[in-house]
Amino acid sequence: MIYDNAQFKYRVALNTQTQTFIAYDAKDDSKVGYGITIEKAVEALKNLI
Repeated sequence: MIYDNAQFKYRVALNTQTQTFIAYDAKDDSKVGYGITIEKAVEALKNLI
């Protein structure tokens, strides 16, 4: 599922082995943010964009 932030679109996944969330830029899969919460993963992604 693609989420739409006012600034960018992203997808979120959960790595169940490490229990971390991964936020991917919907336009560029090479831009990825990680975090222990969805919000932290999106914030990490936002810092890359």
